[in-house]
Amino acid sequence: MKTIANHFHRGWAPGVLLMLAAATPVCSQAGTAGRLPLTTVADAPLPGNATRWDYASIDAKRHHLFLAHLGDSAVVVFDIAQRKVIATIPDVSHVHGVLYVPQRDRVYASATGTNEVVAIDARTFKIVARMPGGDYPDGMAYAPDVGKLYVSDEHGGTDTVVDVTSNKRVATIPLGGEVGNTQYDPVSRHIFANAQTHDQLAEIDPTTDKMVARINLPGAKGNHGLYIDSSARLAFIACEGNDKLLVLDLASRKVLASFDVAKDPDVLAFDPTLGWLYVAGESGQVSLFKVQGKAVSLLGTAWLGPNAHVVAVDSTAHEAFFPLKPAHGKSMLRITRPNPER
Repeated sequence: MKTIANHFHRGWAPGVLLMLAAATPVCSQAGTAGRLPLTTVADAPLPGNATRWDYASIDAKRHHLFLAHLGDSAVVVFDIAQRKVIATIPDVSHVHGVLYVPQRDRVYASATGTNEVVAIDARTFKIVARMPGGDYPDGMAYAPDVGKLYVSDEHGGTDTVVDVTSNKRVATIPLGGEVGNTQYDPVSRHIFANAQTHDQLAEIDPTTDKMVARINLPGAKGNHGLYIDSSARLAFIACEGNDKLLVLDLASRKVLASFDVAKDPDVLAFDPTLGWLYVAGESGQVSLFKVQGKAVSLLGTAWLGPNAHVVAVDSTAHEAFFPLKPAHGKSMLRITRPNPER
């Protein structure tokens, strides 16, 4: 994620309603409507100081949400079913990325303060290993066929490769310039990383740990956020430099569409059942898209909450989770559900 200094139950009364906006054709450049088809169902308190939050990841089996509390150097565990925090894991210095890997039943966190990747047992919430990261480790992706973790070194211009069996760094892949988020594509079984200085998407073969292609991204400026819809063969790329979302066809390697999105976009999340793509911005705005095959339509953009640049989605309950950092008071977790009638 970009560098910036900076106990409720399910019956809890609904909060702010964010209203539905009309869908926009895939290539439309129409302005955003300022409404979203979402209802806020809970604002759950989060522990610690009202400091910056970063990536989030869900253990769907246990209904646990892992939140990187960057400003407090801790990973917070939130029980989605109980609507409450159940653990805080300290000593993860300036934690940025957090990724639950079900094949290992572990959570991996990028500790930027110590340039490490920290492995956490997802059952006991205990730190079980520390391994070298690169220069400013950030987003992470896991390649299950080879049992390796790929870590974006935002300042180092590389992806660091960690063998999660030996807990050792086994490769460093030069990409050049700043590196944005990294994602795994289960269809090609390749890793993709935003080479944001070059306005390109880098493709990596995990069997050799070599970059095999650079995909040019016309219209990109600071391409940082990344999500891959493998079934549709699409990559969604959020550009923090010009507030754009690019839709890339992974088969043709061509950009199909470009949309205006929430100012200063960062994290992307996807609900595959609904076909809803969330784009969360540093501005507190969120953009929401409907994806049907290769057709993408904008449902709207609206302010969701202070510093709402992080989002995670529970695709079973269709709930979205946004850790918020108010200017005054305590941090909170805003939980939303679809409300298409609004």
